[in-house]
Parts: sequence; structure tokens; C-alpha cells
Amino acid sequence: MKMEGEAVDNKQVIFKGFIDRIPRETDMELKIGKIELKAPKGSGAFLVKNLYLSCDPYMRGRMRENYDSYIPPFLPGQAMQGFGVSRVVDSDDPDFKPGDLVSGLTGWEEFSLMRKHGQLRRIQQDDIPLSYHVGLLGMSGFTAYAGFFEVCSPKIGENVFVSAASGAVGQLVGQLAKLHGCYVVGSAGTSQKVDILKNKLGFDQAFNYKEEPDLNAALKRCFPEGIDIYFDNVGGDMLEAALLNMRIHARIAVCGMVSSNSLSDSKGINNLFSLIPKRITMQGFLQSDYLHLYPRFFEHVVSNFKQGKIVYIEDMSEGLESAPAAFAGLFSGKNVGKQVICVARE
Repeated sequence: MKMEGEAVDNKQVIFKGFIDRIPRETDMELKIGKIELKAPKGSGAFLVKNLYLSCDPYMRGRMRENYDSYIPPFLPGQAMQGFGVSRVVDSDDPDFKPGDLVSGLTGWEEFSLMRKHGQLRRIQQDDIPLSYHVGLLGMSGFTAYAGFFEVCSPKIGENVFVSAASGAVGQLVGQLAKLHGCYVVGSAGTSQKVDILKNKLGFDQAFNYKEEPDLNAALKRCFPEGIDIYFDNVGGDMLEAALLNMRIHARIAVCGMVSSNSLSDSKGINNLFSLIPKRITMQGFLQSDYLHLYPRFFEHVVSNFKQGKIVYIEDMSEGLESAPAAFAGLFSGKNVGKQVICVARE
């Protein structure tokens, strides 16, 4: 074991430069830096060892230059950042001591210097896997909860459609909807994922959108009486088809647009006229607007998880060196479930 204060190697995933397309593995590179295993005195910071890192589609937005968004871009030549689960090694913050487990924004590296921020949470260890604190109990899970209950305002018996339904967010939206007494259909991009939706996650129906020549017809088949709630993770053609199948006073929660190749030169959406005769509400949202509900979410999901009423599927990549390929793979649907990087197990 290295002595505190001694400089050690710190493997990092570096962001190479701005892009305006789907991310590739080569947009990132592995480098070895040096770091002292000590939080600088008077800094109010604490040094952590990163255990698990979350791969999330929103991070693509941080790879763009000069854009107006809710989170600043990555810095070329610096380590990528994302949500992670970390263990405190040394601390200059009286609220955190060595050995504490935390989840929050951290660097894509072995060790990071952290300061308190709005979404930093202390983890009480129990029988829930630590990695679930960036998935089921992290931003992904809370996005599903806030989007479904606060944006979609579901009623028992309503018809719910979820795209990218086996992903980090979609898999929980579907299960929350089933627990709420809704009829739930999901779309995914492989037959393996469709099988998971129906047989592991409890969706009523699921289809592989790549095997459907006509998405409008596919939705009419699954929802002969129309859709009350569409939880949209993809935008594009699927959103256009859903707009033709919504019921009166339907709600669309716009969570992501992972189908678009370029975020700055995106195409318009057809069928928006449907909003008028059907009186559809279509709303974009960020989970960070609802953080006051996090304790209620945590209790709801943990209770159902411990009773076996919620399951959560992860796609775990081993080692920091696997991170660039795992992140790029999100945009071609390589992941099955929530994509997580295991940097270290303890």
C-alpha cells in the first residue's frame, strides 16, 4: 500500500477534442498521470478512489463546443467526467472521512479530487450492489421516476409506450408503469433485448424496431386504442410514429434523442400537428429539476427492489481502459441494460 502523500500513477480517460457527430472510441485516449494521495490542506476537498463509472448518452452533449446547455462542455486534454461511485481516501472536508462511500460527478480516472456539489450523495452500504448507485439509484433511475410520475402524470390502466426500453432509463420506466397498473409496451433494437423486456422486465409487449418496416403500423398493432403516455428516449422516426398514435390528452416526456446523428444540424419532426386535435402535452425535462423528490424515489425503488418487484440489468465493462469503447457503444445499442465501467472493486 502506498503511503499517504506519495505520488502514484493515475490512469485517466482523456477527451481529445470537440466533435459534432456520434462519439467514437478514438475521441478519447488513455493516459497515465500522477496524483498525490492527499487532499490539499485548506482546499475543503477530498480525494477519492473511483470504483464504478456511469456511461450516459447526455455526455455526448459535453463533447460539443459553443453550445447553450445545462452543463458545461468537457475540456480537451482533460479527463472526461461523469457520475460515479467512489471511496474517500483522504479528506480536508470535515463531512467526509476516509472509507466513506459517495456517489456523484467524478473524473474518468483512478483517483479524483472532489468537492461538495448538488448531486453528491453519501452511500450507506447494504445488500444493494454498489454499482446500482449510478444506475437504478443514480441519475438513470431518478430520471425514470421523475419523468414518469412528474412529467407523465400516469393514471391506473393507461397505455404506456417506452422507446430504448431496455436501456438505463427505459427499463425502470416500464417497471414503474407496470407497478402503477398500466399497460406497457417497449421498443428495442435486438431480439435479445425484446426477450428481456417481455421475460425479465415484465413488459406486456415489446418489438424490435429494426424489424418493423412501418413503425406507425407496429404501434397500431400494439396499441389499437392508442397511447396515453410516450416516454421518449430516441426522438426521430419513433417520435413521428408515436405522434400519430396518441390518445386525447396524451403526454409525451422527452428524455433523450439518441437517434439523431448531429445535435446541431438536427432534422425537424413530422406529425406535430397531432398535438392540436389530440391536445397532447409534450415536455422536455431534466432530473435535476426534481431533486427534492429523491428521498421519496429512493424509498419507493429500494422497497420494491428488495421485494423482488423491480429488477435492474447492468452491462458491466471491466477496467478503465474499456471505457472509451463502452461509451461509444451506447450510440449503436451495443449495451444491454445500464452501461457501467468497473474501475476497481474496492
